[in-house]
Formats: sequence, structure tokens, C-alpha cells
Amino acid sequence: MKRHVRPYGDTTGDGMVQTSFTLPVPAGPQADGAAQQLANKMGIDPAMVVHSHPIGDDFTFFVVYGSVRHLVDLDEVRVVQREYPLLSPTEVNTALKKLLRRKLVVVGACIGTDAHTVGIDAILNIKGFAGEKGLEYYRELTVVNLGAQVSVPELVRRARDGKADAVLVSQVVTQRDAHLLNTREMAAAFREAMGERRPLLIAGGPRFDPLMAAELGVDRVFGRGTTPGEVASYLVHAMHTRAVHTSAVQTRKDNA
Repeated sequence: MKRHVRPYGDTTGDGMVQTSFTLPVPAGPQADGAAQQLANKMGIDPAMVVHSHPIGDDFTFFVVYGSVRHLVDLDEVRVVQREYPLLSPTEVNTALKKLLRRKLVVVGACIGTDAHTVGIDAILNIKGFAGEKGLEYYRELTVVNLGAQVSVPELVRRARDGKADAVLVSQVVTQRDAHLLNTREMAAAFREAMGERRPLLIAGGPRFDPLMAAELGVDRVFGRGTTPGEVASYLVHAMHTRAVHTSAVQTRKDNA
């Protein structure tokens, strides 16, 4: 694989890209010129305004197409690589039964004022997402879906009372970084209430960066397109890792 690559449009390496944005200016020739100027400052040169459309009296939406000279250095790309195998539902059930000898308890919710349950329902509900059954389908999982607009104290209480092994939080509303603030608040509340005995904390949503898990204080962050099978497979991996860690700590204490 090449280390350096450029965007592809009409021919390999031509650097062609397409972007869209809105400017707070009335539609017209001046607005198109403003869009072209912005695109040039973004490094798109030449830039062609291929679409502009008014969205109100004082705003215009644009689609711009053009060439950039920037290169992508693949060696500098930083992403979260999946470090665990994808398991079938049967494999997940078998692994959890052997590992826990009881059902794994999962509590899910949309916290704060977020009322968008599509994401959490896609992961938890039996109907699932992308052709995969949700976590309710798994025999060795007990799933509690608290729905939308759940306060952080209520989530902590329900998770503690239900002896949750994992808490899944979905956040779609991102205005003023609400998804980040809510997730940090949740992580801090669980640390304060339960310390090291807290459940696994998993956050997900289309605007999350999976690299931010440690910064947000959670164990895992899932972005857009995540399937129930990915989450179920992660739960097996994380519970196994936690069990190994607990065993190692106990061994050190016994030998002390």
C-alpha cells in the first residue's frame, strides 16, 4: 500500500474533492463569489460552485467541487482498531455462559435532554440494525432499555440496583458539545458512586470520536455505523479482560 495518497475524482491522483457548507449571505452572484473565495482559502483551487440554493432570506447552501494539492500520509493516520474478533450470537452466548455462569446485565439509555432513541434502540432492541439482531436477542444477556431523557443520577441508580455489568449511552444531540459534556458527567458520577466496581461504560453516537474514550472517562466509544454484533463482541472481550485483571490482582494479594 502506498504511504502517500491524494483524493480521486476523474483520474487517479487528480486531487478532486467535493464539499458543502452554508454562508449567512443572500443567494446571488456575490454569495457564489464568497463561496469560491472560502473554498480557495481552504486549499481548493480551482474551485467551482456547482450548486447554490437559498435556505431563507439571508442564508445560502453551496456545493463546491475542485482540486486540492494536499497529500494524505497514511503512516500518520490514527484510528481505533478493533482488537477483538467479531463473534456470532451463538459464540457470544457460549463465551458469556462459560465466563460468567450467569447472564450479563446491560443497561442502556439516552441521557440528558437527548430524545433520539434510534441509535440505542438499534443496538438493544431485538429488531436490531443492518441485518443483525439487537442485544435483546442474545440468550445470555439481560437488557434494560431506559429510553430517552434519562438523568445521570437516575442512570447510576438503575445501573446499581440492577447490578449492571455494562452501561450503554447513546448521544445524538451535539449542539455546544452536549454529547461530550453529558458523557463526562456520566463517567464522573459512576466513579464517585461506585469507584472501581463501576460497570463498563460505553458511549456511542454519530459525532463521537472513538479515540476520545480515555478523555471522556469511558471504556469504549462507538461511532456511526456500529452494529449490535460489534457491541456484543466487545462486551465478551471486555468482560474477559476484566476477569483476567481481577484474577491477577487477587493473585498478587495472595502472594503478598
